Parts: sequence; structure tokens; C-alpha cells
Amino acid sequence: MPVKVRNATSLALALYVTWTAATWFLEGRIETLLRPGAVVDRLVYVVIANLAIGIVGALLVLRFTISSGGANQEHTGFGRRLPSIPWIVTGIALGFALYFIQGAASKNPMVILNAYAQVFAVSVAEVLVCWVLVGGVLKGAFGGSRWASAAGAAVVASLTFGIYHIAHSPPFDTVGMVVILTVVGLLTSAFFFASRDVYATIAFHNFLGVYGVVQALAAADKLGGFAAPQVPLLATAIVSFLILVAADVLIVRRPQRPQDLC
Repeated sequence: MPVKVRNATSLALALYVTWTAATWFLEGRIETLLRPGAVVDRLVYVVIANLAIGIVGALLVLRFTISSGGANQEHTGFGRRLPSIPWIVTGIALGFALYFIQGAASKNPMVILNAYAQVFAVSVAEVLVCWVLVGGVLKGAFGGSRWASAAGAAVVASLTFGIYHIAHSPPFDTVGMVVILTVVGLLTSAFFFASRDVYATIAFHNFLGVYGVVQALAAADKLGGFAAPQVPLLATAIVSFLILVAADVLIVRRPQRPQDLC
């Protein structure tokens, strides 16, 4: 393996470990998501672990690995000049289909929107760290044919996604759940390497989390509270999306200056 690719792989895995550790320290260690009243703790967790490390940190590392020649931008979901609208529409359509095929606990559009907003910031970080950064770097690191390298990167990205959940509150920190989420991650892997578009992958992947949120709300008989707009959740999702777009434009797809290439 070339030195540049080896260094890029090491940086990608280091960012993954840092993100996972921050998740455990700010969420799993104190079971933040199991305490509905812990508003401040939730905000700190989202801002530090997901927005700062999972989005901005991941894309800073990605920019460095691309500019240093350790990763190919075509493999990272940022290869096109602009996001692919057809693939984004496909991701949303497939996500909706999976949500209903699994047996949707609610068909209320507002409930679905609130649930989508609740998991959005985490989903963005998951896609950027596990698939864009780790998967994208490994796609170029693995030898063999295009499909073989994609398959290898898909398996590793799905494993990192599953293992990352050990850092979360129960019941996500169990071996059984890690195995299940790794299998679920293979769906996201297939979509990511087929679409090669980060925005479409986020749109699709986020629906996999929506189902779990709605099922949990239904089990706790709390769907009624999600029938009205949840402003904090919607605002957090919007801020997360804006940070993603800003980091995309200012960090990843920003044209390189001649001195950056030296």
C-alpha cells in the first residue's frame, strides 16, 4: 500500500475513533438519550460529537487526504460538481418504501418529519465518517477490480457503523444490536457505492433511523407528542444541513490553489 494511502487510512480511522469516543463520553457514558429532560446534555452531544467532529472534522480530514493524494474524490460521494438530484429523489423514495415495508407505526407526515429531524444530525455524521471518509479512503486502498474494492470498503464501512453503536446508550450497546446494525449498514453501503453521492446517501440512510424512532415512540405511547411540529428538532436538522453544505463548499469542493498542491 502506498505511503500516502496508508497515511490517509490512518487519519480516517483516527477520526472514527475520536468520534466514537466523543459519542461514548457525551452520550453512552451518561445515557443522555435515555434522559428526556437532559436538554443541555443532548445539545452538547449533538454539537461536539456530530456537528464539530462528525461533520466538520470528518470533512477537514477528507480534504487533507484528497489534497495529499491519499484518497480519490470520486470515491467519497463528492466527486460530482453538484449533488445528483435523481439520486437524491431515489434515496428518499427508497427510504420511504423501506419505512412502510417494515410496517410503519405511523403514517402521519408530521410524525415522520419530526422523527426524520430527530435523527438527521447523527445520520449525517454517520454517513460522513463511516462511508464518505472510511469507506471512501478504503475504496482506493483495496486492490483488485472496481467491484471487489467497493465490496471490501462496503463491508468495513458497515462494520464501523455497527461497532460505533457500542458507544451509545442501551439497547444499542449490545452485541446483538451491533450485528443487526452492521447488516443494516450494508444497505447504506450498497446505496452509497452505487450512487456515489453523499446527499442522496444521507437522505436514504436517515430513513433507516426514522423507523426505529417511530417504533420506540409508539411503544411508549408518545406518538401524539410528535403530531405537532417539534421546533427544536426541526431547527437542529436545518442547522446540521447548513453546516454540511457550508463544509462541502468551503472545505471539500473548494478549488485548490497552486500552493496547496505543492
